[in-house]
Amino acid sequence: MGTFTTDDGLHIAFEDWGGAGSGPPVVLHHGFIADGRLNWLYGGVVDAFTAAGRRVIAPDARGHGRSDKPHDPAFYGEDRMSRDLGLLLDHLDLDQIDLVGYSMGAIVSLITASRDRRVRRMVVGGVGCAVVESGGVERRMIDGDQLVQGLLTDDPSWITDPVARQFREFADAIPGNDRKALAAQATAVHRGGVDLAAITAPTLLIAGRDDPLASRPEVLVGAIPGAKLLVVDGDHMGALGDPRFVPAMVGFLSEASEA
Repeated sequence: MGTFTTDDGLHIAFEDWGGAGSGPPVVLHHGFIADGRLNWLYGGVVDAFTAAGRRVIAPDARGHGRSDKPHDPAFYGEDRMSRDLGLLLDHLDLDQIDLVGYSMGAIVSLITASRDRRVRRMVVGGVGCAVVESGGVERRMIDGDQLVQGLLTDDPSWITDPVARQFREFADAIPGNDRKALAAQATAVHRGGVDLAAITAPTLLIAGRDDPLASRPEVLVGAIPGAKLLVVDGDHMGALGDPRFVPAMVGFLSEASEA
């Protein structure tokens, strides 16, 4: 495990697997509540990329995993996480990467690719039309107040919103999670929109057919120049387990850059 210090003084942890192989390093950015190992190592994604000869780097976003976890929402938001990602590339002296992000990590990746030309190719998942219509992750399908308060409460039995309840159960299932830090990120979730037209990296969007947080993914694909769409089986959590998900990522990022 490595670490670097952000420009606002936080320590961000990351894993770095594999060595120099074919293509630039693959950087994997996890989703909300998860971390680099949970989203990518245990699901076989890291092994698939390293078996293909790729170097793989996976940060733990601020508030997650082994990175620092302040409780002030001022430290959070996907734009802030995107700046951290740029600092990670600086820290590792990388001039080109392929980028993968899921859910919250997809927003981080889209923001990054819209302004950082070091992104060669990109795969994002777990997001859909809300990026275009609401400026970030899908907030219309979840009670935001219940999500924040549901993360903070000691008694989650009152949570009636099914998505908020699922996220609380997910948070409780991961040792070491700091629910106050997660609530701070839920409070600061990105609403400012993404300059999708500025993305030049060839992009693949993978969306679960039954994922309420990635509805109408064709709207997002239509807003990213030249983007492609793959719809797989599963909901927000289950889509990652579709047998097409990992091979599609590895295959797409193994293609040569388009002129």
